[in-house]
Parts: sequence; structure tokens; C-alpha cells
Amino acid sequence: MHWQLKSFNELTVQELYAILKARTDVFVVEQECPYPELDNYDQKSLHYYLTVEGEIAAYVRLLPKGLVYKETPAIGRVLVVEKFRSRGYAREIMENALHIIDEKWQESTVRIQAQAYLKGFYESLGFQQISSEYLEDGIPHIDMLLEGN
Repeated sequence: MHWQLKSFNELTVQELYAILKARTDVFVVEQECPYPELDNYDQKSLHYYLTVEGEIAAYVRLLPKGLVYKETPAIGRVLVVEKFRSRGYAREIMENALHIIDEKWQESTVRIQAQAYLKGFYESLGFQQISSEYLEDGIPHIDMLLEGN
């Protein structure tokens, strides 16, 4: 197990390819959701991921305040690759991501666009729903906010 945090420019070609493949495998193929995966946010984001035996097991994208939301940083593209699920990696990567945002950017309020079926998971991390349910690329989503102290 190896956790990595890198800016876009620090990623090797192989790491970037592995990240994009994991994101495409989960969101486009597994969830049968064609959407614009390459959205020009990667270049200004931090990429935090876990590799297990040389493979991406879990990943999140950390978006600084002002990139997507004027008032808060965001976490997006949260995933655990299917063969690595049920090992607690989703909770671990989210808790670590929140800590990184607090430490690197001195931000304790974070916004996410969550798939609606994961509402309970994100609530267990302290997020609160702040929008009605809506369809994003054909999948029910809700906006959620974690307000820091």
C-alpha cells in the first residue's frame, strides 16, 4: 500500500494514464455514464491516490477554492476500484483528503457533488446535503457541504 499526493505536473505519464483509466473504468464503463472526463480541472488540482501492488486502488481529486466553487475547495472523482472495495479505502481516502485540504490550504469547509446513493456515507464524514436531488449525466446527485470549525 502506498499513498501519493501529486500536482498535475508531478504526475508521470504512467501515473496520469493509470488515474485516467481508473476514473474511466469506474465512472464511464462500470456506471455506464458517458460524460466529459477531461474537464480541464486536473491541471490545477491535487491528485491523491492509493496504489496496492502497483495498481490504483482508490483516488480523489482535490480542487482548490476558486476553481469550481468560489467560496470553498472541493473533492471530486472519488472512487475505489471494484476489486479493492469493502476494505475501508473510501473512508480512509476521504478522511485523508479532508486532512490534506486543511493542512495544505488551511480550509476546513469543503463542497462535493455526491451521487445520491452515497448520501449516508458522506453524512458519516460530517457532510450535509445543501441541494435537492438532481440528475448529473443521468445519475442522481446532491450537493453536500462540510463546514469546518
